[in-house]
Amino acid sequence: MRFGPPESSLGTPPETTGPNRRSLALASLLLIWFAALAAAQAAPATFDDLVASATEARQHNDVPAAIALYGQAVQLKPDWPEGWWYLGMLQYGSGAYPAARDALTHFIALTPNAGPAFAVRGLCEFETGEYQQSAQDIQQGLALGAGNDPQHENILRYHQLLLFAVNGDFENALREFAVFAKHAPPTPEILVGIGLAGLRMALRPQDLDPKLQNLVMAAGSAGFQFMAGNDAKAQQEFQALFQQFPAAVNAHYFYGYLLFANDPDLAIAEFKRELEVAPSNAVTHVMLAWYFILRNDASEALPYAQKAAAEAPESPSAQLVLGRSLVETGDVKQGMAHLETALKLDPSNLEIHLALVKGYSESGRKEDATRERLLCIEMTKGQASAPANP
Repeated sequence: MRFGPPESSLGTPPETTGPNRRSLALASLLLIWFAALAAAQAAPATFDDLVASATEARQHNDVPAAIALYGQAVQLKPDWPEGWWYLGMLQYGSGAYPAARDALTHFIALTPNAGPAFAVRGLCEFETGEYQQSAQDIQQGLALGAGNDPQHENILRYHQLLLFAVNGDFENALREFAVFAKHAPPTPEILVGIGLAGLRMALRPQDLDPKLQNLVMAAGSAGFQFMAGNDAKAQQEFQALFQQFPAAVNAHYFYGYLLFANDPDLAIAEFKRELEVAPSNAVTHVMLAWYFILRNDASEALPYAQKAAAEAPESPSAQLVLGRSLVETGDVKQGMAHLETALKLDPSNLEIHLALVKGYSESGRKEDATRERLLCIEMTKGQASAPANP
């Protein structure tokens, strides 16, 4: 679009000399002045004007305009909590997660006990890959009441479960998903979450390779049926899973892990099938070693424990089962070295402290054994029973 006088009907500019030229110049100046005046009248000039315009844009669902206007308003008045809140929520809703996180950080600085702000910031951090901070913020949000609404609580707890899996804490993820399975329907989101945790894939659902979607959904559905108490349906779906995906790593381990608490013999059969698929599967060697330790057969446990520690030396569970196997087969010195390594890797693991009680007693270190015994008593206060898995 051109600004200025129109061309003549013949397509050539009109005469621009003498009085005509002065008139056109004056007209141009007037046009510029009126345009500037109109722009000044259209643009909000004060904080209150910006707030009114931002509110109107938000109420009319004009998200880009509302974000721009709230952004201008909080720049004029950085201590306006409501502006940072609306800005953060609008940015979160439009998928601008880093910007939303930053806006909510401003809001939290001004309103430090706002549970929903912590919760939504945690959801933003989940999307930006800041998993540790995300877990902390979601937990803080729940503690401050962000989960008082059942729908909001389900969203937040679902993301907590995904964070367990993304951070490699698959066992806690499965325990928490089992709670979901007792009262929530088997939505695709829940099935994918269970499948990722069961197959030990440290991924967000949106990062899953589409080629693996059917595998993960099938594993999740079978796991959901087991967690919901539908044993026959679960067995049927797991068998279908094994037939459809015979080379899937951790599929037999997943079923064995679920079976272990109530039917360890069936679980062991699944673990051994897992080793046929993945001979170097460290967590499977850990569970086999643990099975024999619980049956006071440390000599049978030892080879599995040695393989587990060789395959995953940074695994606290692998160091624990090797330490216990060695102590209980008479190699107390080497066993204690592995138990103390396990303790460094996971200081809050009750099973490691229980093993240290016996190890220190066998070593004649009575004061250390007493200290560990008292610590175990303190750690188990309020618990119904000791953990069943390492």
